[in-house]
Amino acid sequence: MKAIVCNEFGLPSSLEFTEIENPIPNKDEVLMAVKACSVNFPDTLIIQGKYQFKPNFPFSPGSDVAGVIESVGENVKHLKVGDEVVGFIPFGGFAEMAIVKAKDCFPKPVGMSMVNASTFLLAYGTSYHALKDRTNLQKGETILILGASGGVGLTAIELAKLIGAKVIAAASSDDKLKLCKEFGADELINYTKENLKEKTKVLTNGKGVDVIYDPVGGDFSELALRAIAWNGRHLVIGFANGEIPKIPTNLALLKGASIVGVFWGAFAQREPKKSLENIKQLLNWFGQGKLKPHIDEIYSLENAPKALEAMMQRKTKGKIVIDMTI
Repeated sequence: MKAIVCNEFGLPSSLEFTEIENPIPNKDEVLMAVKACSVNFPDTLIIQGKYQFKPNFPFSPGSDVAGVIESVGENVKHLKVGDEVVGFIPFGGFAEMAIVKAKDCFPKPVGMSMVNASTFLLAYGTSYHALKDRTNLQKGETILILGASGGVGLTAIELAKLIGAKVIAAASSDDKLKLCKEFGADELINYTKENLKEKTKVLTNGKGVDVIYDPVGGDFSELALRAIAWNGRHLVIGFANGEIPKIPTNLALLKGASIVGVFWGAFAQREPKKSLENIKQLLNWFGQGKLKPHIDEIYSLENAPKALEAMMQRKTKGKIVIDMTI
């Protein structure tokens, strides 16, 4: 099979497009013929050795996969060869074949394209886990979403609006904010032109925001936290800015606020029943037309390093996908 292979930690340009042997599933796994794999920010970290874990070389990046089951392990009963499925893996998705644990593999809804399916689990799973399980966002509350035009940011807008919250979307350009508005954002902040803290205070009549959804990090984390409401919750999603913030913890004390970590991958492994319930709800909403992934660009497998470069340069809006069929 063809695959994008990481032989040493480095930038996307160091990745190799090559032929490797097909992997073999064990008794609790399936072998998926990958049709599409979306690109997520952790993919850019894992190839540089900057992620929470470091795979053994050689490996392929890519975690959100959609495809057709090629073979199943002897213990797998709920899936069969030929099933169209979506799955989540720690790495290995930028390849024509991938091993997926059976418990992390789900039937693809009828009518959902492979490209859309590959964008679903990580982005929507992260945002729903954050808003439902980690902060219990309520109807009528106000949420500030940083990096709101990104892959997880847009899903957070959609889900927050489904819950009934007021959404303030913050992004780095007017073009990105236009897309956020189309996805339902109530208010907009261009934090390259406006002071994030001051504009947030103005938009909330001085009260501050109840929830901060923060996949960006860097200096923006502290600015946002300074505009949080009493008993507010600051969700730590990731660090797309490239810098882990050093937040003065007295800010949490003064506002009675909580700083809450969100790690969907660990949640899915540690609390599989709750995670499955969330996934079923998300897929149901998709089937009802309430969730619509935004695909910014599609790349071939051979050009996957270019997709990773675009992600690192923060050029993308919504999701970018590797399509194995082109």
